[in-house]
Amino acid sequence: MATEVDKLEQAYREKPKRPSTWSGLPLKEFYGPPDVARVDYGKDVGNPGEYPLTRGIHKDMYRGRYWTRREVSGFGLPEESNRRLRFHIDEGASGLSVIFDLPVQMGLDADHPKARGEVGVQGAPINTFRDMDTLLQDIPLDKITISFAESSLSCAVTLSQYIAVAHKQGVDPSKLRGTMHNDSLHMRYCGYGISTPVDLSVKMSVDIIEYCTRNMPSWNTININLYDLRETGINAPQEIAFGLSMASSYIEETMKRGLSVDDFAPRMAFYCSSHVDFFEEIAKLRAARKLWARIMKERFGAKDPRSWRFRFGVHTAGCSLVPQQPLNNAIRVAYQALAAVLGGAQSLHCCSYDEPICLPTETSNRLALRTQQMLAFETGVANVADPLGGSYYVESLTRQVEEEAERLLEEIDGMGGAIAASKSAWFDREIDKAALKYQQEVESGEKTVVGVNAFVQPPDTETPGGVLRIATDTEEEMVRRLRELKETRDQTRLRKAVEELRRHAEMGEKENLIPFVLDAVKADASMAEVIGTIRQAYGMSYDPLEVVQSPFFKD
Repeated sequence: MATEVDKLEQAYREKPKRPSTWSGLPLKEFYGPPDVARVDYGKDVGNPGEYPLTRGIHKDMYRGRYWTRREVSGFGLPEESNRRLRFHIDEGASGLSVIFDLPVQMGLDADHPKARGEVGVQGAPINTFRDMDTLLQDIPLDKITISFAESSLSCAVTLSQYIAVAHKQGVDPSKLRGTMHNDSLHMRYCGYGISTPVDLSVKMSVDIIEYCTRNMPSWNTININLYDLRETGINAPQEIAFGLSMASSYIEETMKRGLSVDDFAPRMAFYCSSHVDFFEEIAKLRAARKLWARIMKERFGAKDPRSWRFRFGVHTAGCSLVPQQPLNNAIRVAYQALAAVLGGAQSLHCCSYDEPICLPTETSNRLALRTQQMLAFETGVANVADPLGGSYYVESLTRQVEEEAERLLEEIDGMGGAIAASKSAWFDREIDKAALKYQQEVESGEKTVVGVNAFVQPPDTETPGGVLRIATDTEEEMVRRLRELKETRDQTRLRKAVEELRRHAEMGEKENLIPFVLDAVKADASMAEVIGTIRQAYGMSYDPLEVVQSPFFKD
């Protein structure tokens, strides 16, 4: 048995277990001028705000405006989520972010038999326009920017509900500022595959891009979700390559609608992870910016410099957080947030330390927001654009990440692009391999996770700040409200709107359905009723789980 002296000696002699990044890229002992000899500053790096935008999309970066500071929210009843949103405003958030519960993300209503136990648990249960109105009560939509963390078929309904609330508030939708994630391709890898058929989902994503481009010029029409992909266990170069390949597919499909790339590309955005390897994550974000600028300019022929910009938000790595010694997670989050800012993020969400245990409490949420505020107002990291630019190590590592991501992009293009790679299950296989490799590295001790396979202590008996629990009657109340609405709404108006939606959905791929989804939502059609009607028009079952039948049409 090791004595205290033995432990002290062992700790004194500890050193890195392997000379590589978290993603496995090999590293040298040190870096110097020879390591950047191939780097042409004007061609490969450039000044901030200048092509290829490696150093940032704005010349002055945060001197012009800090990144948008958000915390994701959504749980319980709509009014509970509303209170948390207003709490964020009171605590100094500069933007809002809402996530929806599992039934909504799958296009189901709270009264679906398979929704039991999930209503309001992971996010807000927004089934109808009236639920959305409650969620946004006393929040002026013309004065805030909001992000909807949602990417499945349900996006079309959620966006329409939001527009309907804007109309009720007297706000012109063209003045709305915010983001709909709307990245349906990645959703099948996040547990929603059965409810997100590839072709129909991409069609609806493109409908949103086209509609918002024509009607909501300040709205970010799509937020390609590299973050969720990274959470599956893939590495940094894979995160870039998988995400940029999916973004390219949306561009190709949208251009088939007759829009030029410069019509819509300036309002495309990305949602990235900031993982645990500090320098690799900074290099990854710089490499992604450079690759995207080149793809837009050389592959798609974008002429507008705004189209070249890799505009991105960052979510610190939820998958890196562990339930053991939960306060340690606050330290992980702070380092990851610092990497995001040094990498040039336009928006940032910091995870809360208790997320592996429960939904964030107000205490943990406040600390996550304070982490961002300390970064912005105390540390000085926002005073200079790309302060690590020119570092031998960072420039060399940026090139390493870029080259590996480029190799993967070429492989995906060789298969016919992201849609083809998705249909062939290539992404599935790569994700499974990466996740297995990571798990093996942790179990073998090759990767150290503090509190899990090193520096372990007896389990905590309580969580600092307490635990957020969802009221047991939340689901019952949501079902009651939904049934009451379905019994009291104007059935004639409803059926007319749903029949019109079905008729236009049957017109084919290029018929934009958002105006008709909006009419159905205003007629009090629920999430499942709208999605189910569109699914039926495309020859699918009304219910992705094949349990509920349409109240309007036979399958």
